[in-house]
Parts: sequence; C-alpha cells; structure tokens
Amino acid sequence: MRRALHGGLIFGCGSLIPVIALAHTGQGDISGGLVAGFKHPISGLDHVVAMVAVGLWGAQLGRPAIWVLPVTFPLIMAFGAVLGGLGVSIPGIEVGIGLSALLLGGAVALAWTPPLWIAGLLVALFAICHGHAHGAELPGFANPMTYAIGFVAATGTLHALGILIGTVNRWKAGSFALRTGGALISGCGVYFLTYAIRGA
Repeated sequence: MRRALHGGLIFGCGSLIPVIALAHTGQGDISGGLVAGFKHPISGLDHVVAMVAVGLWGAQLGRPAIWVLPVTFPLIMAFGAVLGGLGVSIPGIEVGIGLSALLLGGAVALAWTPPLWIAGLLVALFAICHGHAHGAELPGFANPMTYAIGFVAATGTLHALGILIGTVNRWKAGSFALRTGGALISGCGVYFLTYAIRGA
C-alpha cells in the first residue's frame, strides 16, 4: 500500500513537470490558463481544506474509497466548472463550499464510514459547488481548457496530499491526529459557512 501511494505521488509530480516547464510568461494560453487555473484552488483556504479533507477521508475509509473519492471529485468538479463558465446560475454555491469543509471535516473527525455510494454522492455534490466557483471566476484572458487542466491538477495534488497524510490512520496516535485534523477542518467550515450566509 505504501509503495503504491509513493509511486502514485511520484508519477503525479512527474507528470506535472512538462506542464510546469511550459508555464512561463510568454507561452500564450498555457501561461494564462494553466497557471491561473492551478493557483485558483490553492489560493483560497476554503478550497484547500475541503480538497485535502477528501483525501483524508478516502484514506480513512480505505479501499476502494481511497481512490474512488479523489477521482470522483475532479471529474464532477470539471462538470461544475463548465456550468459556471457558461453562466448557469446555481443558488447557494458559497454556502455549499462552506458546508463541504464542515461536513467532510466532520466525517473525518467522527471516522464516519457510510456506504461508498453515499460518500461518493456527498463528494460529488460538493465538487459541483467548487467547480462552479472555479468556472464562474475564469479570468477573461485565460484559455478555458488550460485553465481547467490547471485547477484539476491542483485539486489532484491536494487530494494526494490528504491521502499521504491520511496514511497515519494505521497507528492509534495517527488515527487520533487525523480525527483532530478533521475537527479543525470542520471548524474552518463553520467560519466559511457563517461568512457565506452573512454575505448572501
């Protein structure tokens, strides 16, 4: 299991090297869309904690959730981004983003083990919210395709980070630390949700 995770991380980082190498000023659509897309998920704490939580929860649940959840999120998120980019209005997106941190963090904190389809559905619903926000905030100068590749790559990186951290769950002290981290993420979600409701 450890070898598989390490191999996946090495492969993921290695696959990003050619993309990052092309992402320099003056490379046209690649620099505009890719860099902006990659930066967007990691520039907001609300996105970061929710996406790391997906990886943490997947690692906590074990197989097959350890790969089903981190694969489901980017795929559905891309669909949400299309809706956002097309200007399709979905009410309560910011509330959904706040809820994602609150509930995903809570799932980790409580070590909740629902059926896989319920976990996948919950992750998919939140992925639409995060994706819609990414798509709606597409910079005017950015190429939509490279922008999408950028934010999907960043999302996958955050999921992988969560999975890597989540491997501590095999030890008793690590399991406690993981659940504590989930509680902190859930606390962040309370703040994001309160802010979103006040701003609505």
